[in-house]
Amino acid sequence: MKADLVLRNARVAGFDKLIDIAVTCGILTALGPKISCEAISEEDLGGRVAFPGFVDSHVHLDKACILDRCSICAGTLKEAVRETAAAKAGFTEDDVYTRAATVVEKAILHGTTRMRTFVEVDPRAGLRSFHAIRRIKADYAFALDIQICAFAQDGLTQEPATLDLLDHALSGGADLVGGCPYTDPDPVRHVSLIFDMAEKHGVDVDFHLDFDLDPAGSDLPAVISQTMARGYQGRVAVGHMTKLSAMPRKELQHLISDLRGAGIALVTLPSTDLFLMGREHDYTVPRGVAPAHLFAQAGVTAAIATNNVLNPFTPYGDASLSRMANLYANVMQLSRDDELSTVFSMVSDAPARILQTTYGLKLGGPADIVVLDARAPVSVIREIAPALCGWKAGRKSFSRPAPHLHRPAND
Repeated sequence: MKADLVLRNARVAGFDKLIDIAVTCGILTALGPKISCEAISEEDLGGRVAFPGFVDSHVHLDKACILDRCSICAGTLKEAVRETAAAKAGFTEDDVYTRAATVVEKAILHGTTRMRTFVEVDPRAGLRSFHAIRRIKADYAFALDIQICAFAQDGLTQEPATLDLLDHALSGGADLVGGCPYTDPDPVRHVSLIFDMAEKHGVDVDFHLDFDLDPAGSDLPAVISQTMARGYQGRVAVGHMTKLSAMPRKELQHLISDLRGAGIALVTLPSTDLFLMGREHDYTVPRGVAPAHLFAQAGVTAAIATNNVLNPFTPYGDASLSRMANLYANVMQLSRDDELSTVFSMVSDAPARILQTTYGLKLGGPADIVVLDARAPVSVIREIAPALCGWKAGRKSFSRPAPHLHRPAND
């Protein structure tokens, strides 16, 4: 047997023992222990975890890295929306491209291989940000698959020009459409209009939803109703859902059943939601993070994602999903191996289902491989294990060699 590449002694999900991975023409051609093979290139992974890479199902590349042009005083959601809306009027295509590239390169180096990014289109941003992110998608396809969600951040019914811009973006290469009912004076109508646009273009839907700590007044029923009425089960995701953190466990059971029945995925965004929620409290501050692992354990597709990086919504971040997963586990006080296995799934195969993308190291499948400096997925979460290297379709896309301790020479 001949191959372009063989990775030896890899730890891969579904195998009890260390295995070798053979790659030919960008395809996985053999998986098993001690493969006998003549290869152009070989690497010994030393028992480290190999998997298809992290999947970031909710990120905003267009408004990343803008702390230098915004003020953060109250640290609230309302302030973040206002400050970002003012800043994006000055975005240029090249400006968005440069800032987005910074985050994308960090994500790749942290082992992310698939991403869904929201791109705001409205009278302030026009289509400039969309054009920039479309270029990013093409330029970084050597390492990362990017889905573009044309997104109405600042409402819709009060600003109908945004509908035309969403239509243009979807006709021009956007992969799906997203809405934000909580910024619209008519949230129910907003939800309906977003579904109309999705049906027109035959694309999926992703909403920012229920972004507060008041258990009442949810927009989720409107999303569930539209999902069922239009036969969109399995094609809708909702992000944030911080209301869930303010609900008793018994109430959550009903919502778990509702989401599972409607085939709606849930994406929690720990860094942003911890920063923005509970600002009215000066002690015993609510965490404000949706307990998405409970939904995952009950059969709902649930994910953990980055959301924002270095802007008024989240004034920190490095696009590392191992770090984000660790943050989530800390906030939710998770410790058992089974719990942390769920958390690892929430940054890997679960968000891949949200993106409806092929995922897994399988014979005949794409050789998209990331190696993590850990001996087990749970260790990745416990230790925020770094990514060491990765391949996209069998071509090496990045490398970050493991750190080496230089001890003094013995006398």
